[in-house]
Amino acid sequence: MPSTFSLILRDNRIRIPTVTLVALAFTYASTAPYQSIIGINELGLSNGGYSALVFFSSIVNVTTSLTLGIWSDRLKERRPLVLGLSVAGMLGFGSIALVHSPAVFIFSTLLLVPMSNSTYSLLFASLRARTNQMDRGQGAAITAMVRALFSGSWALAPGLIGLYLVSSPSMTPAYGIAALASCTCFCLYFFFAPGNGAGGPAPDPVGFIASLKRIFVPHVLSRVIVMAMLFGLQRLNAMLLPLIITHAAGGTVVDVGFMAGLTALLEMPFMMMWGFAQRRFRTVHVLAFGALIYCVYLLLLGFASAPWHVYALLLFNACGAAAILSVPITYLQDLIADRPGLGISLNTFIGVGVSAGLFAFGTAITDYSGTAFVGAAAGLASIGVLLYLESSRRQARQPA
Repeated sequence: MPSTFSLILRDNRIRIPTVTLVALAFTYASTAPYQSIIGINELGLSNGGYSALVFFSSIVNVTTSLTLGIWSDRLKERRPLVLGLSVAGMLGFGSIALVHSPAVFIFSTLLLVPMSNSTYSLLFASLRARTNQMDRGQGAAITAMVRALFSGSWALAPGLIGLYLVSSPSMTPAYGIAALASCTCFCLYFFFAPGNGAGGPAPDPVGFIASLKRIFVPHVLSRVIVMAMLFGLQRLNAMLLPLIITHAAGGTVVDVGFMAGLTALLEMPFMMMWGFAQRRFRTVHVLAFGALIYCVYLLLLGFASAPWHVYALLLFNACGAAAILSVPITYLQDLIADRPGLGISLNTFIGVGVSAGLFAFGTAITDYSGTAFVGAAAGLASIGVLLYLESSRRQARQPA
């Protein structure tokens, strides 16, 4: 671990994207735990309306991230894209903080915030472009370390924001902190990244359509969809947990913030654990086991009726989420090693759409707690499909 961390610090093409990812994490950490509370409890959106907003936002995410992912893979420098998306973040998060309006919330969540979120896949694509030049084990260790540092940014922000705003009539000031985090991302790339390309590849003559077709090869697309289903479980929990805490469990926004921060803090060592496990076991088996733990967590979450019930599930939450968030990064990038911007982009934002669909379906037939059961069932089905796709028999039939 120390050697990996020192390598990150020494290599400018790794250090700049890493530090920017840490700053970017604050945009998520400041807003994600409270978005459903603001949309439903404060601004009066219905469950169906909020899930529709998340779903259409995911469509914008898919379009933006996939387009930018392909484009960035053909550019030598990703710096202009990162700067532009950081500006979108400043405008999107800042407008929600300044204007307490359902229309502004919907517009920013639908357009500007998804553009800001696309920065995540671009930065990991920059890292992959650099780690492709390294030993595979070393590259995987760097990816796991960077993802853990990203999670580490969650450990402090949500709890402090929850404490700061516990007596506030609105949680929208949290979006002001996200706007400042986007500004930090802009400054990091504007002042420190010029000229180094952030680890981008050489210009690529392959056209946009040809690049897009790479992701729609059946054996690639099927695995991306399964990864997105698993990622969707974590996104579903991000929507459900604040609502279960403040409704079924009778907790407060402080509990929401503490749970988000504590989970992120524990995710860091668990991510290191899953990274170590990948050296001894097949990646697919590691991911399946971690996802199974998360399904157990969602199942138990559905029974929570007091704040301490949710806190008691903390280890299950962090352990399973760490696997779902970290293991698929290397798995997806290995599917198309020369197109590191493709897999993560599509996986992340299909996952958001999946979570919106599960939330809409679950809340239409039951309550928030029952929707957690729906998520657990969907997760178990996804694990079964993943193991089927990656079975030895299927692998033997797959064309080289």
